[in-house]
Amino acid sequence: MSQQLPAAATDLLAMPLSVEQRLKLISELWDSIPDSLDTFPVPEWHRDELDRRLAAADANPDAAIPWEEIKRRPREKL
Repeated sequence: MSQQLPAAATDLLAMPLSVEQRLKLISELWDSIPDSLDTFPVPEWHRDELDRRLAAADANPDAAIPWEEIKRRPREKL
């Protein structure tokens, strides 16, 4: 386990949690992230890449693939 985690988190991960309990834990952790975004710096290159991708999408909106098609593709390969 990562040495950066507090002991309580390491202890929790060592507990025999069911899959459902682990998913609930993941959900709780994920939901807590927006509360701390102000302390998490976003690198400038991330912003630059987002701007580049948005510009590309705006320049060629027909290149987008509908979500339903994306979801269907893995099933077609089976």
